[in-house]
Amino acid sequence: MTDKTGTASAANTPIGRRAVLMATGATAVTLAVGAAARTDVGTTAPVAAAAVCTLTREMTEGPYYLDGQYVRSDISEDKTGIPLKLTLTVVDDDTCAPLENALVEIWHADALGEYSGFVGDNGHDEPDNGTFLRGGVLTGSDGIAKITSVYPGWYQGRCVHIHIKVHTDVTLTPDGSFTGGQELHTGQLFFNETITRRVASLPQYAVNTVPRTTLAQDSIYDDGGAASGLLTLTPLGSTTSSGYAGTLTLGVEQG
Repeated sequence: MTDKTGTASAANTPIGRRAVLMATGATAVTLAVGAAARTDVGTTAPVAAAAVCTLTREMTEGPYYLDGQYVRSDISEDKTGIPLKLTLTVVDDDTCAPLENALVEIWHADALGEYSGFVGDNGHDEPDNGTFLRGGVLTGSDGIAKITSVYPGWYQGRCVHIHIKVHTDVTLTPDGSFTGGQELHTGQLFFNETITRRVASLPQYAVNTVPRTTLAQDSIYDDGGAASGLLTLTPLGSTTSSGYAGTLTLGVEQG
């Protein structure tokens, strides 16, 4: 399959629009310091994007995207796996100002490495309703989208990852899905290899018999840290089974 090797068809090639990913860690400290410095001189102008944002390339949509998924904050349905609570912040790449009412949409494989709508592609047999582990939410005035899911599994040739799109001006439909709008960003979210190794040893994931590709072996991840969508993961409890919170701030170009 195309997404397993990282070779994209014409329909799945990166869309070419520029997007940035606001760095975490040390860069977040820079942002805080910069904001404090501006306060000291009495200005309320936003911190310059160039000082705190890092350019990154967009990534392939892959072969498993389905249109018109539900707008909902919990996409886990009844899938087996440890909890994953995502907090994704969308900001304007020029000003780093939060982007309100942007639809943040994600989709990913379950513990067996299967995508809804395509079950069987990773060699496992299970019910397929075409909706599990798919959906999105609108950001609030703070630019934040919170989505509950399960830690993804893996499939042949790819490391553990989540696909993501950011849309604006979507129309919500009576059945709970969305249509239309403008697509600002297509990318992927990635996971710390040490944590993934622990997760992979849990019974829910160990039943996935497909060989796992590590982050370093992946053909799409470019080892760029936060600039390539590497989530900051925080334990939700004292054991791996308790799950993780994942955070990242995405900067996108409007218009």
